Amino acid sequence: MRFGIITPVVTLAARTHAAWERDAGPAEIRDIAIAADRLGYSHLTCSEHVAIPSAAEPVRGGRYYDPAATLGYVAALTERIRLLTHVVVLPYHHPLAVAKRYGTLDRLSGGRLILGVGVGSLEEEFELLGVPFADRGTRYEDALRALRAAFGQRLPRYEGEFYRFGDFVVDPSSVQARPPLWLGGRSQRSLRRALELADGWDPFGLDRESLRTFLGRKSVEAALERRSATGSAFDIVLTPEPPLRLADRADCESAADVVRGYRAIGATAVNVRFEHSSAAHYLELLQRFSEDVIAVI
Repeated sequence: MRFGIITPVVTLAARTHAAWERDAGPAEIRDIAIAADRLGYSHLTCSEHVAIPSAAEPVRGGRYYDPAATLGYVAALTERIRLLTHVVVLPYHHPLAVAKRYGTLDRLSGGRLILGVGVGSLEEEFELLGVPFADRGTRYEDALRALRAAFGQRLPRYEGEFYRFGDFVVDPSSVQARPPLWLGGRSQRSLRRALELADGWDPFGLDRESLRTFLGRKSVEAALERRSATGSAFDIVLTPEPPLRLADRADCESAADVVRGYRAIGATAVNVRFEHSSAAHYLELLQRFSEDVIAVI
């Protein structure tokens, strides 16, 4: 099992951010990224929204660093940790724009991109950007197929329902011919799409029992078996709810039990979040989780 971090500061999630994150910035992001890289964490994250309606801020949160710029900054500071968009709202962008932007990031980072994408649900943001909302699902699926055709190709070609391209040079392209593509979401449909069109499922906001129900369906088990039989790896990337408390040894043992529980329902990777009170405290918890939880799993 691999462990990544939901990066503090870059997103102020309404339910889970700590007070110190509001005034933090590049220096804290730098220190956290360097520490996570040194400690062997698998990946770190940055999400995307262009603009949140003020009325939605109490639920959605208001801060979302741009993932391409942020992960480019992190790439220059680190050596091995992978860079996960968690998630890019794919219908906001042309697939070639995504392939170029994140293919460049993949090349600059030496092949460390994991592209997490989602279909999006904030209708006001779609309207603001002039993007159709009603057909976003079918547009999203076509964009996923187009991305597969575009990544790693200098002269990509694709013919789909919404997107068609050929005879255009995209340079640079990604180092990875097939960067891992993880789909976000919180529905059975998002899981079905991931099994059909992607390399992993990275849901949010679901408790363990809901996840157990989703992943325990016969159709899902059969799809996972088919992928395994063909050698097509598929990651199930789960985020424990609520954030983990690591105040003492008993808390660490409890956190290890939580992680084991997620592994038992199929997780191949875990996005970790902690209860923390400052940047220095967060760095201590990264170390503690590595030594007292990961080491005993």
